[in-house]
Parts: sequence; C-alpha cells; structure tokens
Amino acid sequence: MPTLLLVRHGHSSANGEGILAGRLPGIHLTDRGREQAQRLGERFADVSVVRVVSSPLERCLETAAPLAEVVGVPVQVEDDLQECAYGAWSGRKLAELAKEPLWSTVQDEPTAARFPDHETYAAESLQEMSDRVVAAVRRIDAEVAAEHGDKAVWVALSHGDLVKALLADATGSGLGHFQRYTADPASVSAIRYGGRHTFLLAANETTPDLTRFVPAPDAPPTGDAQVGGGAG
Repeated sequence: MPTLLLVRHGHSSANGEGILAGRLPGIHLTDRGREQAQRLGERFADVSVVRVVSSPLERCLETAAPLAEVVGVPVQVEDDLQECAYGAWSGRKLAELAKEPLWSTVQDEPTAARFPDHETYAAESLQEMSDRVVAAVRRIDAEVAAEHGDKAVWVALSHGDLVKALLADATGSGLGHFQRYTADPASVSAIRYGGRHTFLLAANETTPDLTRFVPAPDAPPTGDAQVGGGAG
C-alpha cells in the first residue's frame, strides 16, 4: 500500500488572469507559482520518493522540477494526468463561463456535464476526465507497489479538477460530489490505496509536513483500518 503524494501545480498565469486554461500551450507559473514550487520542493528534502509522475503541461512540469531535483528522481510524463479537455471553454474568462447554462450542470450535476466541442481543442465530459485519471493513478500505484513495496512513496502532479476527482474517488463520494473538494495551487494531498479500503490521509495542504506521510518501518502491511483510530 504505497503512499501517493498528490500535488496540484503552482499558481499560473491563467490563475492570475481568471481564465480556464485547459490544455492551452504556453501557460507557465507566475513568480508566485515558482516561489511555491521552490518551497514545496524543499519540503521533500527528508522524504524518500521512488517515482515522480507529471502532467505534460508546462505549469505541472515547472512545479515538478524543483521537487524532482531534491529527491533525485527524474520526472516521468503521463498524458492521463493532463488537464480536463474543456473544448470550447478553453481560454475563456471564468466570469463569462459562470453565466452559461452548462456552468450550473458542472456545479450541481457534474456526472452529466460534457464540455462543448471545438475545432482546435479537445472536449470531454467530467466523467471521462475522472475515469482516466483514477485509472491512471491506480495503475501507477500498483506498479510502484510491485517494484518498490508497500511502504514506497511516490508523487503525482496534476490539475485542480483532476485532483478533486481523485479525492472524491478516494473517499467514495464519487464524481457527483467532487465539487465539495478544494485543490489550491501547490497543495498536497495524501492517499493510500489498500486492498480493503482507500485512505485519504490529507487534502489540500499548502504547508505540509511531508515526513508524517512516510510509513514507519515497523508499520503492519495491511489494508485494514485501525479500529478505534490510528496510534500516530
């Protein structure tokens, strides 16, 4: 049961401009985002990480770089971690999108939301986005377990809606409730996928003590929950 440290990219130019970047090229970290990425990387100094996997988009790769340098592990690109395909919503102001009927569906019934097609930008539904990122992360987690054992720690860098979908899956609430979760820029969430249960150890932490997520050497190799609560 490896530990996944799930990271959202740092503050980007699209965040600063209030636009839905989607898969637009050339969306980079701002000065604020680069500072967040540097500080986040420093927090990994005492954490042994076996794999770092990232969305191929620039803002995620730029967030991953300081982290990967600290832990001494190269960044592996995983297409299934890339941003949701927002189609014709790509690059538009969030304030404008909030006036469209689809916005309410995205908020209140996300399992029914599909983004409009566009001649340049791919479009998908929120369900398709959720299915691909959950499948990818669970596949990679199984690979990490097979290669490095149940006490391994690995990192995935992705985007806000994908992080929220993974948190919703981890808690069993499903995509229908994924808008209840928050994923701030440069935040870290921690998940363990067990045979019997999936454990959400933390969510949306912006100043995390990452060493507390490293399994103790004598921790029992079980996917069961501790009755009465953990002992710390």
